[in-house]
Amino acid sequence: MASEDGPEIEAAQLLRYRVFYEEMGAIPTPSMRATRIDMDRFDALADHLVVVDLDRSTERQPFVAGCYRALRQSVAEGRGGFYTANEFDLRMVKAPYGEILELGRSCVEPDYRTGAVMQLLWRGIADYVDSRNVGLMLGCASLPGTDPEAVAPLLGYLHHHHLAPVELRPRALPDLLVPTDRLPPEAIDGRAALRALPPLLKAYLRMGGRIGEGAVIDRQFNTIDLCLVLPTERVQAHYQRHYRQHRPQVPAAA
Repeated sequence: MASEDGPEIEAAQLLRYRVFYEEMGAIPTPSMRATRIDMDRFDALADHLVVVDLDRSTERQPFVAGCYRALRQSVAEGRGGFYTANEFDLRMVKAPYGEILELGRSCVEPDYRTGAVMQLLWRGIADYVDSRNVGLMLGCASLPGTDPEAVAPLLGYLHHHHLAPVELRPRALPDLLVPTDRLPPEAIDGRAALRALPPLLKAYLRMGGRIGEGAVIDRQFNTIDLCLVLPTERVQAHYQRHYRQHRPQVPAAA
């Protein structure tokens, strides 16, 4: 569901804190540490897509098992732009039709990482895209750690095989840019690199996602960020093929 409900958004922010800061080693601000909530100014602008486990929820406290944050271009314009623009130059990125949707802050509770929750989230995203005339999705996709040399084969594989076309290509801001073409194609074991990519990034690539030029080190979140773009017609085809034909049976989700 797409939520404007305060308790559900707060439950999603609590989940984000547990995953990003306690599990993945991000560095919270003092106020985040005190409240154990991950939040920023974009939360008030965005829609929040959540999967709620009704069996673990109470009347006053929903239990959010997974979440995404969705921010439309028409909302972001005039209000500081996209979160992604803090790291990447998006001026070259144009939607083939409609508007651009930024997706971010994706996470799933550890007990629910069987794939079903992510499928429910992507069913929600596909419906959201259909109803709001979205032509292109973008957002940060991350590799763990902050040492580019440690993931040089992965960065090189993505650069040589999944670079976005010029008309859709974001570029890391000049003062933040970390080159991704760190190795020549012949020095990279493509199959090994693909296996080593995070599951969510691999899912984006399967749906036709492409990366921008250059990466950015995000020391707060302990990640190396790439900007990924994904035309929605590719998502819709994937959604039709998999999610509508094979709806997961998850009794405790809504």
